[in-house]
Amino acid sequence: MTALEHGDTDVTSDAPISPPAPQGAGGVLAKPYRALSIGIVSVVLLIAFEATAVGTAMPVAARELDGVSLYAFAFSGYFTTSLFGMVLSGQWADRRGPLGPLAAGIGLFAAGLLLSGTAGTMWLFIAGRAVQGLGGGLVIVALYVVVSRAYPEHLRPSIMAAFAASWVVPSVVGPLVSGTVTEHLGWRWVFVGIPVLVVAPLALALPAIRRTASGPVDPSAPVAAFDRRRIRLALGISLGAGLLQYAGQDLRWLSLVPAVLGAAVLVPAVLGLLPKGTYRAARGLPSVVLLRGVAAGSFIAAESFVPLMLVTQRGLSPTMAGLSLAVGGATWALGSFVQSRPRMEPYRGRLVAIGMVLVAASIAAAPTVLIASVPVWIVGVAWAFGCFGMGMVIASTSVLLLRLSPPADAGSNSAALQISDGLSNVILLAVGGAAFAALGGGTVGATHGAGGAAGSHPAAFVAVFLPMAAVALAGAWIGTRLKERTA
Repeated sequence: MTALEHGDTDVTSDAPISPPAPQGAGGVLAKPYRALSIGIVSVVLLIAFEATAVGTAMPVAARELDGVSLYAFAFSGYFTTSLFGMVLSGQWADRRGPLGPLAAGIGLFAAGLLLSGTAGTMWLFIAGRAVQGLGGGLVIVALYVVVSRAYPEHLRPSIMAAFAASWVVPSVVGPLVSGTVTEHLGWRWVFVGIPVLVVAPLALALPAIRRTASGPVDPSAPVAAFDRRRIRLALGISLGAGLLQYAGQDLRWLSLVPAVLGAAVLVPAVLGLLPKGTYRAARGLPSVVLLRGVAAGSFIAAESFVPLMLVTQRGLSPTMAGLSLAVGGATWALGSFVQSRPRMEPYRGRLVAIGMVLVAASIAAAPTVLIASVPVWIVGVAWAFGCFGMGMVIASTSVLLLRLSPPADAGSNSAALQISDGLSNVILLAVGGAAFAALGGGTVGATHGAGGAAGSHPAAFVAVFLPMAAVALAGAWIGTRLKERTA
């Protein structure tokens, strides 16, 4: 995983299968890229809709399957298998091209939805979520490799902006549509209906991927075997994350046993799978991977507590609390669009630093609504700015990772980026949750009414938001280390 100089030419331009970048070729919807762009963005759109819709249907599913006590495993099962899928996809795509893992991932994703949607018991439902997570992990990394191989460097910011934009509509209408379907047709249709919609994007994307991004980087070289060490580390990271999540759901002294075992397995696996120097923010690729985790983890951990704070401290309904963050989907897409403009390319490092400052400020501003005289709409405004910053940061880290990755390492490095993203979410959510509970946060989870976490002390929310704001502010410093030193 050798990182090239930040100012070098596109690392994929010398690869035999990389696309030419003729003058006047147009954007991502020009004829050479139209079918591919529409296909892969549609795949992301369906994944985004599923992610926002399933959360609405999940409580009803758990209740009907008599599995409320296993509710959290429906989420953790998805996460742990997706980590393994990310690493496997990186290995597969680097050696044989992204077509195989993308097709297999979409197939597994659809099969997992069908299994969950037809499950008669909660454990079978959780098994479906695990299959779905494996497919999701395969898909997300394979898509990054497709972008690396099929698009010239000057078009990559635009396709990443399109990925971000594809989350806007699902983030707003997904919960509403899911709630309506769940109420009138039943929760199972939320799961079994989506696989049917995958057929059209596949019909568009797969032939285009076969033409532009299939096969190994160098077709004349022998196909390398899978790196068994990385596969073992991937199993370790999934097992370790699963044990930590299990321990975090039962705060008893006995839970220290799986927590310690999980950390013992997880730490060496993470160090082995992330680029060398990631933990110390080494310049170049390691800092790009670290920044992705810092940005995603701090923002998502804070965002998870915003609706709870509005419901329990300001008396909003769960629907209104959720809608207060809806505008963030649009500003996230706007931030991603801003970074995609060609004239912004020389200032990418500055954009990332500004974005992280906006994220830190929005997180720090959110708990001001704990003061009764502060209007609740302040949270919506603050979160809109934070999402704008996240749009610039997340898309930019994706673009920088592909620029700093040789073609043969694009899959492995993309997997490292996604692992940093996912693990930071779990770790910072666990830290924030522990601080919340320790300071009288009450029970987190049952937020279907105004008393979802009755008795929550305002200081418990401050203990979540201010540390996350500090983590985000540290990301602004990491953003100054994305460019390698020139000799």
